[in-house]
Amino acid sequence: MAKCVLVSGGAGFIGSHVTVELIEAGYDVVVADNMSNCDMTCFEGVQKIIGRKLPFEKVDFCDAVATDKLFSDYKIDAVIHFAAFKAVGESVEKPVRYYKNNLGSFLNVLEAASAHGCHNVLFSSSATVYGEPDKVPVTEETPRKPATSPYGATKQMCEDILNDVVKATAGTEGEIRGILLRYFNPIGAHPSALIGELPRGVPNNLVPFITQTAIGKRACLSIFGDDYPTPDGTCQRDYIDIVDLAQAHVYAVRRMLDGKMEKGCEVYNIGTGRPVSVLELVNAFEKVNGLKLNYKFAPRRAGDVTAIWADPSLANKVLGWTAKRSVEDTLASAWAWEKHIAGK
Repeated sequence: MAKCVLVSGGAGFIGSHVTVELIEAGYDVVVADNMSNCDMTCFEGVQKIIGRKLPFEKVDFCDAVATDKLFSDYKIDAVIHFAAFKAVGESVEKPVRYYKNNLGSFLNVLEAASAHGCHNVLFSSSATVYGEPDKVPVTEETPRKPATSPYGATKQMCEDILNDVVKATAGTEGEIRGILLRYFNPIGAHPSALIGELPRGVPNNLVPFITQTAIGKRACLSIFGDDYPTPDGTCQRDYIDIVDLAQAHVYAVRRMLDGKMEKGCEVYNIGTGRPVSVLELVNAFEKVNGLKLNYKFAPRRAGDVTAIWADPSLANKVLGWTAKRSVEDTLASAWAWEKHIAGK
């Protein structure tokens, strides 16, 4: 019998791509989302890609009773937790909202998982836990710095919570094993152009702002800061194709369900290991898609780190996963998705 994976926040950008990869790897998947930051576009796209209906539950994971009921209604073998608010800038403006939602939802998932015999929890963490690192690339051993935003702080706190729960439940009936995947910067879309990043309102992430500017939804792209101590003055990031990132979850879930974990809670960086500046990404988008973008430089944005990229060698070695797609292919997929949702 196929193992069942619950994907919380599964109707969103990353969750929808992970759902496709899990199903293609032979897992049963239950998608649950409160739809506060997305609509059904990507969930419907997932069903088109896999060619069948998929269980969907509208659940707010901040509701402990509803979360517990979800674990009662399905026999869940592993949960991947995405359900969280995720905009760095917004978190600086609305910290209480972020702490309440991101911590409360994860605590409810852990409590329900432990109570219902779901021993495997994969947490969607972030490179923001490293703050402004002393040196790059960062490894899993790189010290976590004070977060530069409440969003980053919630990721650090959830990592600590999972570690504490793993220790506290070890050897009990409600034992929890955990994997923390620290993502760098997921971009792009599925090759089918049926699912991709679909922000509500003004995008907080760079690539949707690029594609929306290219298609005419936005008049101008703002590049925040041109005076950083980097080769071209713009921030450097580790941009990873969303399908590559999604596949890392399959490797991690398989490791948990096959009993291969060497300790109760494991941590992996999920990135390419290659730094790309904001300006380089903009130029690459223009080149690969044969377009000219209207952009301007704007003041630095609160909470932004100068430069960060991954050393992904642990994930390469232990999980057997590697990022394979080029940034050019990824930017072409992002543009194909933008045209698809615009009906062009």
